[in-house]
Amino acid sequence: MTHATDGLPAREVLDQLDRIADELADKFHGTFGRETVEHFVNETYYLLERSATVKVHLTTLTARFARDRLLDLAKVDGLTHVTAPQVLFICVHNVGRSQMAAALLTHHAFGHVMVRSAGSQPTGEIPEVITEALGELDIELAGAFPKPLTDEVVRAADVVVTMGCGDACPIYPGKRYLDWDVPDPMDQPLSAVRSIRDDIDRRVRRLLEELVD
Repeated sequence: MTHATDGLPAREVLDQLDRIADELADKFHGTFGRETVEHFVNETYYLLERSATVKVHLTTLTARFARDRLLDLAKVDGLTHVTAPQVLFICVHNVGRSQMAAALLTHHAFGHVMVRSAGSQPTGEIPEVITEALGELDIELAGAFPKPLTDEVVRAADVVVTMGCGDACPIYPGKRYLDWDVPDPMDQPLSAVRSIRDDIDRRVRRLLEELVD
């Protein structure tokens, strides 16, 4: 690493990544070795750094995203027993439609469905109008951030829902792929975002009924 991010010297960033790897190695002890965990932590940091427009708290986000990636890898490799279906929502930047869909499904599923979201070209921040529209339904997006589309998150999903990201998602057999024709809420007024939110909500509810039927 030749430059500092997170407002920290490069050496301190490396030290924080080492601490994250230690913590996750403890969490996944018996599932993944320290080398595998360290690889995922470092790779996750670089993926987030590459796409982030705001680099504050990047190591904190790395810890959260690396943990989710390792959980998904454990599922893919059959190293953990997961009974709940997993849904992945993908849009271009992962700051609008896919974030709303993930938040809505999480809200309605009460833990009966695992939910992920990602972007084919993740960038930017979640607009305030998105958080406001979800807040009207008492759904908080606290801590949400754009995440890159990675192989293990697709492989771990039972249902992959794309929204305007074209052919960016790899196709794996045995999965259900849905393409939702939903307008992009970016740069739209709150009234338009409410309409998009309600459209996604109806689709999410129908999908949930199918998954837990």
